Amino acid sequence: MQASSPSPTTHSSLLPNSPNPSFVSAFPPMKPVNASPLASHPLYAPTHPRISLQFKEKVLCLEVMGVDSGRALSLNPSLRDAPLSSINDVISFLQSKGIHHKDLPRILGMCPQVLTSDVPTQLDPIFSFLSRELNVPEENYRKPIVKCPRLLTSSVRDQLKPALFFLHRLGFRDKHALAYQDPVLLVSNVERTLIPKLRFLEGIGFSRDEAVGMVRRCPCLFTFSIENNLRPKLEYFRVEMKGEMVELGDFPQYFTFSLEKRIRPRHEEATRHGMRIGLGKLLKASDEEFMDLIRHEKGMTPNLKT
Repeated sequence: MQASSPSPTTHSSLLPNSPNPSFVSAFPPMKPVNASPLASHPLYAPTHPRISLQFKEKVLCLEVMGVDSGRALSLNPSLRDAPLSSINDVISFLQSKGIHHKDLPRILGMCPQVLTSDVPTQLDPIFSFLSRELNVPEENYRKPIVKCPRLLTSSVRDQLKPALFFLHRLGFRDKHALAYQDPVLLVSNVERTLIPKLRFLEGIGFSRDEAVGMVRRCPCLFTFSIENNLRPKLEYFRVEMKGEMVELGDFPQYFTFSLEKRIRPRHEEATRHGMRIGLGKLLKASDEEFMDLIRHEKGMTPNLKT
């Protein structure tokens, strides 16, 4: 087959200046309006004829990147009028910070507001925060961002620094853990999320120091809904399991397990065999290990401690 002669093209403005050939190949060159290949593209053709080529190009490029354009436009209506050049600047900036093309569906799917962020005043300060406050080297920027894309939509002054200060006061001193394991804590509102969880633990009988110790050993307690997670599991522990609060204080990871898929069936199975198993052994074991435990201990002792 003979190669066709090259024709003048203009590339999509969502295509950053990137040496990554796989990224470049993901975006077909955009020809002038009169000869645009978009007209026959399945994501392009069904749209209303009065919709501008630029908007159609924007939708198509979002879809090619793996982002649900309908959801993105719904969550971020500003995308509708955002210049393609500014969106391109955002993509180029993220890639300059080590974000991979394969990360874009997750990041932009969760936080499409990123696409209309101002690079100098909104995005760049976030990477400076990661570097200065959490000692994240430039080559590792990608890890906390992929772990928690909401970092990119959080204000350094109003959100990230206050959360970090509060967590430091509670004894969260491991910057590596905050950056790479629990960055979601940094995007949690101090007044509306972090403090209420501590007060909940204090309200069910734990001292301030005990409550702080629980969240330090199990930071994800800060991420659970009180009404949909913590309270129902506490009620089951108290009423059905007839557990003692000291045991819950020693094993706060209890709240991380599913009530319906792990806690209730495990407890009911142990109860059926007349056994009382400590929370750690009850919940941490795999299904096979748990059944081995039941078979091994059945009839030997009614009380197994953690």
